[in-house]
Amino acid sequence: MATKNAMVLLLLAILPLAALSSSRAGPSAHKSHSHGHGHGPKHPSSPPPSPSPPPPAAAAALVRATCNSTTYPELCVSALGADPSSATADVRGLSAIAVSAAAANASGGAATAAALANGTAPDGTAAAQQQAADATVQALLRTCAAKYGDARDALSAARESIAAQDYDFASVHVSAAAEYPQVCRVLFRRQRPGQYPPELAAREEALSRLCSVALDIIALVSNSS
Repeated sequence: MATKNAMVLLLLAILPLAALSSSRAGPSAHKSHSHGHGHGPKHPSSPPPSPSPPPPAAAAALVRATCNSTTYPELCVSALGADPSSATADVRGLSAIAVSAAAANASGGAATAAALANGTAPDGTAAAQQQAADATVQALLRTCAAKYGDARDALSAARESIAAQDYDFASVHVSAAAEYPQVCRVLFRRQRPGQYPPELAAREEALSRLCSVALDIIALVSNSS
């Protein structure tokens, strides 16, 4: 009987120790498991994707929609499409591209007038060479070169105004650029009627149309801002 009582006492002493040991081991194992998850390999987060340019079809649609609101839609599409940056431009960007196209024409007009004045036009005819020998015509052509240079400078100022979102001043500059070459034609009409060079007549007409396109697009931007 004494032996049985001793065994019971021994079991009662062992059981609490076993339970205590089990309760300590459980959280430790769980903690160890969690610890393994906390220090697993980390994958660096990728940077957010940069905004992609509009697809070609969307860009072409914007150019066409913009140009359809101008006086010369086909000229507008041709001028804007010749500049690769039109593929990613908004309407304000398209207005700046139109101004640049007009400025390129003005620069060409200045170079053409200077070449005619010096008798160095590459396709100069006998009549052009005869004009170059005329001191009055030479003076007129130099004035024409200067006026086209003024138009180019005015268009450069228009681009700066567009960048500053000052569309009223941009329109003023473009309108002035379209008028400068007209001075050349009027001077020829007064001093040498019938001798206005066809090369400059073509430049004047093209510049007038390009400026009209630029003004129309600037008006679009201004009305939507």
